[in-house]
Amino acid sequence: MTLDSDFVRSQFPAFSQDATAEIANFENAGGSYACGFVIDRLTRFYTERKTQPYGPASPSRLGGEEMDEARTRMAALLGVAGDELSFGPSTTQNTYVLAQAFRKWLKPGEAIVVTNQDHEANSGPWRRLADEGIEVREWRMNPETGHLDPEDLEPLLDESVRLVCFPQCSNVVGEINPVVEITAMAHAAGAFVCVDGVSYAPHGFPNVGELGPDIYLFSAYKTYGPHQGLMVVRRPLAELLPNQGHYFNGDVLYKRFTPAGPDHAQIAACAGMADYVEALAAHHGAPEGTAVARGEFVHDLMRAREVELLQPLLDAVKARNAVRLLGPAEAENRAPTVALALAADPFEANDKLAARGVMAGASDFYANRALEGMGVSPDKGVLRLSFTHYTSKAEVDRLLNALDDIL
Repeated sequence: MTLDSDFVRSQFPAFSQDATAEIANFENAGGSYACGFVIDRLTRFYTERKTQPYGPASPSRLGGEEMDEARTRMAALLGVAGDELSFGPSTTQNTYVLAQAFRKWLKPGEAIVVTNQDHEANSGPWRRLADEGIEVREWRMNPETGHLDPEDLEPLLDESVRLVCFPQCSNVVGEINPVVEITAMAHAAGAFVCVDGVSYAPHGFPNVGELGPDIYLFSAYKTYGPHQGLMVVRRPLAELLPNQGHYFNGDVLYKRFTPAGPDHAQIAACAGMADYVEALAAHHGAPEGTAVARGEFVHDLMRAREVELLQPLLDAVKARNAVRLLGPAEAENRAPTVALALAADPFEANDKLAARGVMAGASDFYANRALEGMGVSPDKGVLRLSFTHYTSKAEVDRLLNALDDIL
């Protein structure tokens, strides 16, 4: 089965708007376009439901029902229980809340493992636990390739390790890490696992229940939705960690790690992400089955499309003398997030792309440790080209022509 690109793009209003239709968007790792289902739900909530939810009057009751629908359907898509999924203002904020819970739960002398491949959101909050007497051990990637080798994790694991944090996919290296293998290693050592899925989830929602981590985090605004962070905390761990919310909400699992009042409208709009996955599944003839099974069907369609479009881009940049491709040069095991360390100024290169109607990114992308670990100055930064399944072949061709002009 081949992804129907025309159908996919018809689900995103951005491709038919004057402001965005003529722009080739290769900054999707910074935030994707929102699908129409999400926009419609958000608009409806603000126009018809914008009251305190869960009351008896119909606007209030329906608002609460839509919030519950979002949690129930997204949890089902991820293969976890409904109360194991929480919403928060961002993944970074969610991680800070979790780190505070661990700060109270861990004992001095116990250890956690972090990587230097992560976005700072899944590194900095955990590293700050060193101030509380927690030992922080760094699992380092290969400085040449960016590869995070599970064999290098093995010596870091012993009976004092309580948590292992790593990304499913780095936002600059792009390589997809073997979550199942790493999680099994950590669990065998008696440690819990936190996976940052922000850079992977846009390329197909994962079956978190099958992958096995105790915590899985990603951002809705990078997965065609509103600006929310979604956080799975599996029940055995969630019940161990101290409550971070109001004391009277401590017995409600999904409220334990949301200390502030939730954004009602954006939570309700998150159901539109499930609507979108279901629309793709139905259009492409997915067999009837569970939400997670249909989500996996769509995941595979998305990934196949991305691999097809990604390899020509990798081939075009990997042999250039003035360009260093960070991460693998093969599309099969990387996300379509391509960071390039240039001999030239990446910000000037980005300006030149913009002048040609190509939107990309130039920055350190909050991945300072990862860049430094590969010998790249965060102050200089990299040029990042990122896309997702809704990107067209014509847009990739346009990018390749623009790169020929500027590199």
